[in-house]
Amino acid sequence: MSEKKVKPITEVYLRSYPKIIFFWPLTLVSFVLWLIQMLDPSPIAWCGNLWLIVFAINVFIVAFDFGSMKFFVLILVIVVVVLLLIFLVPDLFAGLPLGSFNPGLTGNFYLAVTLIMGIILGLVVLGARFDYWKIERNEIYHKKGIFSSAERLPTKSLRIMKEIPDVFEFFILRSGSITLMPGHGDVIHLPTVLNINKKQNQIDYLLSHVSIEPDELDS
Repeated sequence: MSEKKVKPITEVYLRSYPKIIFFWPLTLVSFVLWLIQMLDPSPIAWCGNLWLIVFAINVFIVAFDFGSMKFFVLILVIVVVVLLLIFLVPDLFAGLPLGSFNPGLTGNFYLAVTLIMGIILGLVVLGARFDYWKIERNEIYHKKGIFSSAERLPTKSLRIMKEIPDVFEFFILRSGSITLMPGHGDVIHLPTVLNINKKQNQIDYLLSHVSIEPDELDS
């Protein structure tokens, strides 16, 4: 049985996105809740509560950076606080009117949020198509804008540093930051690169197969 041929990697595209890209869960939830709300003209309480929870979590993720240590400390604090409340104030949760609070969010609200966020995210993705760094075996190519000139840097002394500054953002879109150090010129920092581990593996493979020019062999 013949082995499947793997297409060799000749170039790697790096695009850095603004933080608004992490609001895609809120956009998706708004769209789903709009479909559900179409079945009932009156505001559904649990739909509104769910939207508020997703909104709060989404804003929390974008507002703060949680490294691996901060993430585990946060989880530990939440667990400890919940356990203390359960054992020290057992009647607290029993007295809560769960499900009775209705924020009054209608289907039109969910639709408006879906359209606004969908348009913004679409423009963000479209803009990233015209602003990117392309790493080839012998050079780094920077393209910004539709008609702007390109910048080229050699990869001969290129060093790369990958970081995952926020655990939550990594969970949502597998994102992280990549810093390119070409050896001369400015350091290139890309704070929000999606599929960070895959990109790093591709770059490692690409730079480990750097082609050598004939004049370098003669020197």
